[in-house]
Amino acid sequence: MNFYREDPNLKFILKQYLHDEFFAWADKELDEFGELCGTEIDERAVHTDREGQPRLIKYDRMGNDISHIWVNEGYKKTVEQTYNAGIVGYVHKTIPELGRKGNYMYSYAQGYLLSHAEPGFYCPVTLTMATAYLIDHYADEELRAKYLPHVISTGEVELFEGATFLSERQGGSDVGANEVKAVIEEGKYRIYGEKYFGSNAGQCGVAMILARIEGAPAGTKGLSLFLVPWRKEGSGELNHLEIRRLKDKLGVKAVPSAEVVFNGAEAYLVGDAKKGFYYMMEALNLSRICNAIASLGIMQRAYLEARNYAFTRHTFGSYLVDFPMVKESLVKLAAKQEVEASAVFSLVSLFDHVTENVGFVSKEEEAMNRLLIALLKMESAEQAIHFAHEAIEMHGGNGYMEDFVTPRLLRDAQVLTVWEGTANILGLEVLRLIEKFNVHELFLKYVDEELESLPVELQQYTAPIQKGVVQLKTLLSTLSKENRDVQTYHSKRVAKLMTKIYESIIALKDASIGGERKEIIARVFLNETWRLNEIVDEELLALKYFDEIVKVAQPQK
Repeated sequence: MNFYREDPNLKFILKQYLHDEFFAWADKELDEFGELCGTEIDERAVHTDREGQPRLIKYDRMGNDISHIWVNEGYKKTVEQTYNAGIVGYVHKTIPELGRKGNYMYSYAQGYLLSHAEPGFYCPVTLTMATAYLIDHYADEELRAKYLPHVISTGEVELFEGATFLSERQGGSDVGANEVKAVIEEGKYRIYGEKYFGSNAGQCGVAMILARIEGAPAGTKGLSLFLVPWRKEGSGELNHLEIRRLKDKLGVKAVPSAEVVFNGAEAYLVGDAKKGFYYMMEALNLSRICNAIASLGIMQRAYLEARNYAFTRHTFGSYLVDFPMVKESLVKLAAKQEVEASAVFSLVSLFDHVTENVGFVSKEEEAMNRLLIALLKMESAEQAIHFAHEAIEMHGGNGYMEDFVTPRLLRDAQVLTVWEGTANILGLEVLRLIEKFNVHELFLKYVDEELESLPVELQQYTAPIQKGVVQLKTLLSTLSKENRDVQTYHSKRVAKLMTKIYESIIALKDASIGGERKEIIARVFLNETWRLNEIVDEELLALKYFDEIVKVAQPQK
């Protein structure tokens, strides 16, 4: 299966954001990468998940602590092929064939295809992207020159995968409670303490960690960012660190997540010592988009598996796809996934703009960027679980069997609601943005402008959105008069309503440029999102337009 060819919506999206020469090149590269993800990488992912999971080799034969993480040879091949395709590197350096630097739009398109097959491995890619971002933006010239070429390698030098270690046993999401220390010894920083959940441990060449310099204040303001090489230069020995154990996770088995203990690891301060938490939160926003991209990949793979099974499974004298309820399920999945993908990549376009123009973008653009990241990370993660569930149900008993990909999709999807911030944390982020930047006013202004700019023929579909806007204004007005507990209680409701409004506008914007099929997609999406035909569905859009929505891209033979 070629995941790129199976998804014409991705090409529709990229044509909107990439200029002609870049798109022509990307179209060819993504076709090749989509084939690779749908064949070799997908096959290796099955092996890694079931028989070839990472293993900790704690000691060598002489009893020395080597804290070595073993990964299988197929996983190593996936690492080589993915990074050499520029998924990290071309964000930061020139694409030889084009003579220009790439962008996050292209990188996230690659990540989306990769996540169809191996969302677990997309976690290390995400961490390497975040590491590259932090080094490129905030490291001094010497540190940048020494490490960035390795982190963004596409095969010309040794690859150093990255990692970002935040979580500590006593803190979790409460990063301000972190206790890991940075001590100056003989003119160098040394790190002491434990990071309780360090993903890509043992595979990373460098780790970006938060630590508290002796004498720094408590809370997040006292945290500084450090680059910690995993091994000593020259000898290749561990850099005064050890792995206590690997985490036994429900899913994403491909990524080694560990408890890492630093026993005086040599480290390099990155940027302003007082801004470590700020730097890491910028990287966290990048990772949250990666999280949404991984969710999209799982959504699309789950849809493809459900669709293909429905076309081939013969039961009760017919194929599954011949039954009206099945048609409705597939149409709803297709419509939601396409709109979700368009919404997330619209965010990626804004993120590209913000990161390319650091120091020159307005506070309003930064606030909207953070708002959309919170909204779409939350929604896409929840939808990934829903889609995996629907795919299992479409398969019946077979969907519960590990012979099929569907159980792994569900296991891998579940962590995406937790990584990079739970729905509760993201709801609080929306509340903070409202309080600090009046982001709700920016959002409502955006909504009004977009609704007014829609073609006349699409205005007939805006009534539920307008009603949602009234509900949002009422909710915001009410909460502005309430105490903190009431506001936080309702923060997720605000986020959910904003998400429904934003994605509905995206659906209609797609319809304005995508023709009749995209208009049908928008109508299906609006009906489902706003429950317009919840009691009796007299339109039966899913049955009327099944061929246009689902059969347009029938499973490859």
